[in-house]
Amino acid sequence: MQLTKFGHACVRVEHDGTTVVIDPGAFTDPSALAGADAVLITHEHMDHFEEPRLRAALEADPALRVWTNRAVAAQLDGIAQRVTTVGEGDAFTVGGLDVTVHGEWHAEIHPDIPRVPNIGFLLGGRLFHPGDAFTLPPHPVHTLLLPLAAPWSKASEVLDYARAAGARQAIPVHEATLSPIGQTVHTRLLGPEGPGTEAELVVLGDGETHHLN
Repeated sequence: MQLTKFGHACVRVEHDGTTVVIDPGAFTDPSALAGADAVLITHEHMDHFEEPRLRAALEADPALRVWTNRAVAAQLDGIAQRVTTVGEGDAFTVGGLDVTVHGEWHAEIHPDIPRVPNIGFLLGGRLFHPGDAFTLPPHPVHTLLLPLAAPWSKASEVLDYARAAGARQAIPVHEATLSPIGQTVHTRLLGPEGPGTEAELVVLGDGETHHLN
């Protein structure tokens, strides 16, 4: 399984001839969608879902399909036949890649801000993307895509989530709200120079690829 980071919360996963893109939002390089077989969207916020760009990709590639939650699916009217609504406990297959769905709600930003539905995706039983929540995968996984910084989190919660998830590796995502210095401060907390976690920390820049062994 090969993973390429495409900005903020978006990753492109390639496995046995199947290509899946997760959360291609407004901060994502549009090339992430080129040649993809499927798009998985965790929730409706613009840094994870950009409707015009997704519609353009679907128009350009009649074979492209989308799996997402009910709130995002409702915004994709007119192409419902290419969108599958999924939620907690569901499972599906893209090519030869098995995907299961976990979680229900976005983490709370503030009591005055309504929460939106949010789902996480577990790919091949090995790679987990939680979206904007601290949803725990159903079992310890090989690789956790770890939301590094957000209006709904603080550093201690990120660290504790990485520990609780029990992953062998943690790859930081969702860091566009931080300056380069801020990213360094946060990642140091997760590594041997900070309190750290049991997971190996793998920091990827935009466009960099990592192979899950």
